[in-house]
Amino acid sequence: MELKNKIQELRKCKKLSQENLAEELNVSRQAVAKWENGETYPDINNLIQLSNLFNISLDRLLKDDDCMNVVEKEYNVSEIIQFLILAKKNTYAGNASEEGVSTRPKSHDLIYKDGKFKYIDTYLGGEQFIGEEAVFIDDEPIWAMNYNGVEIDDKFSSNFLKKALSTVNAEMPYRGQNKFQDGDYTYICETNGNFEYFNGKEIIYFQNEKVFECNFFGGIIK
Repeated sequence: MELKNKIQELRKCKKLSQENLAEELNVSRQAVAKWENGETYPDINNLIQLSNLFNISLDRLLKDDDCMNVVEKEYNVSEIIQFLILAKKNTYAGNASEEGVSTRPKSHDLIYKDGKFKYIDTYLGGEQFIGEEAVFIDDEPIWAMNYNGVEIDDKFSSNFLKKALSTVNAEMPYRGQNKFQDGDYTYICETNGNFEYFNGKEIIYFQNEKVFECNFFGGIIK
């Protein structure tokens, strides 16, 4: 598939008119029409904007093939993040008492659904644990994060951890925000990368003593 056809197809999948796309990119509608007719070619800045807007790599955008991933057509990153935040606040961080059917022996499965979106957090263990959070659209996996952690000291408070995780926001949609304090407890979360491919670590201190740590990594599934 040629670039002109890809731009048109991706635009339509995102339910944008030529005028809408032009506004998103700060170009004229005529410029978009010429791209889609093959009369002109987007410059490098416009290509980067198109790549970000349609959540498709420059390589996939420019490659002359029909490899248009269904996931890339049906979602944008902001949609996933907003749903993920809602799901997190309504499961473990929100003291969810109901669990789904265990998918593996002795696993804990927390499930949240909203329309075409589904979130599953499944983990094994307690004081030392391993788990995975995943987001699905119409049962198609689109994002996941693996994590493993350990309670280092009995001063650790699961209630404080849940408070910290409930601060999750669009800037830090992985676990909790960069720093959260409540009484003698301090939560620190550091990440590398972005929502599409990242890793990070969270630590909880009681006064100046480390009582909990958790490592995590994940990203978009393609």
